[in-house]
Amino acid sequence: MNILISNGRVVDPANRTDAVQNVYVAGGKIVALGRAPDGFTAERTIDASGLVVAPGFIDLAARLREPGYEYRATLESEMEAAMAGGVTSLAIPPDTDPALDEPGLVEMLTYRAKKLNRAHIYPVGALTIGLEGERLSEMAELVEAGCVAFSQANVPLVDNTVLMRALQYAATFGFRVWLQPLAPFLSQVGHAHDGEVATRLGLSGIPVAAETVALYTYLELARLTGARLHITRLSSAAGLALIDQARAEGMDVSCDVSINHVHLCDMDIGYFNSNCHLVPPLRSQRDREALARGLAEGRINALCSDHTPVDDDAKQTPFSESEPGATGLELLLPLTLKWADRAGLALLDGLARITSDAAKIVGITKAGHLSVGARADVCVFDPDAHVTITREGLRSQGKNTPFLGMELPGKVRYTLVEGQVMYGLSEQQKVQSP
Repeated sequence: MNILISNGRVVDPANRTDAVQNVYVAGGKIVALGRAPDGFTAERTIDASGLVVAPGFIDLAARLREPGYEYRATLESEMEAAMAGGVTSLAIPPDTDPALDEPGLVEMLTYRAKKLNRAHIYPVGALTIGLEGERLSEMAELVEAGCVAFSQANVPLVDNTVLMRALQYAATFGFRVWLQPLAPFLSQVGHAHDGEVATRLGLSGIPVAAETVALYTYLELARLTGARLHITRLSSAAGLALIDQARAEGMDVSCDVSINHVHLCDMDIGYFNSNCHLVPPLRSQRDREALARGLAEGRINALCSDHTPVDDDAKQTPFSESEPGATGLELLLPLTLKWADRAGLALLDGLARITSDAAKIVGITKAGHLSVGARADVCVFDPDAHVTITREGLRSQGKNTPFLGMELPGKVRYTLVEGQVMYGLSEQQKVQSP
């Protein structure tokens, strides 16, 4: 279908574009900006007056809970949530059941997602068989099946010999390894940041050293093997300092942070709010400010939702017994806008962290930008509309988020995937929405 997106403010960080102009879509691709190409006739026109037209967002950590955890969420529910959030590309961690350690499982997941005809998914393969940390997965075969990187998700590797061999394998083929820095013996019995709040609430603590000790190990082994490393969901100022030091030495290492950790700290646990039970834990206010500042300065490369739907039964228990995780796909845009505004960043620079910068980490070249010839993955949103986050308003099957009841900026009006309108509000809905 030929689509004209007219009179919108086109914000494309990859091309440093911020201007009001038309966008022309045909054959699933962007065919022109500004002036219509010869012979173009629009079959549908989207009036984007007063709205922002941006590349579809790219989320580096979105658990869709299939296979194995369909009682928490399904591909159908989470894809709908992605469309409502303007997220058109999703990197999928390997901690499904079974883990994404075989080509057949990866192919099945990608086939199911393609049949749903919604967001593009990019599986991250299991670094070891079953994420058990004993035997390496067949990385080359998993890449052929569609994996873009390899990870242990939130499951720490105890045996550093196995990790070294995994990094050697990955370095040989140029595969990027995504690692969550959590030292197992310092983190496995804790539930909150090791600080005053945890002490007051009587919760067992996870020290910042759980992150830095793991980072020291990962960075040292990456130096030894030459592996390309991506550190996922950074949580502390000390951890960021280690990455800064490694980069100063010339290491190829990137990192991301979750929307939760740039807006929240351990104080937000309040009186045992289990929606704030996360991995890694919410750190101190000083850590939160350092992460938000590092993201604004580009020292942290990207922002992710760390979308982890959890069923109500697993959250409605004492904090230390509850399952960690929070839903986030539909909050990625609002919380990015809120962070960028607080940091004093231009919209162009704020959106870069969930479009072009995230695309570089995943290795996507067809999306994350609005260049002529690019895949027409587009989000049209109202930056001035504010939405109150409610359980009823979330399309994700997981209703667990620390931001329930909060009013946040940004409302997605349309989401296009390969030139098809997958989410769009009617004129009546637009009038009624805040």
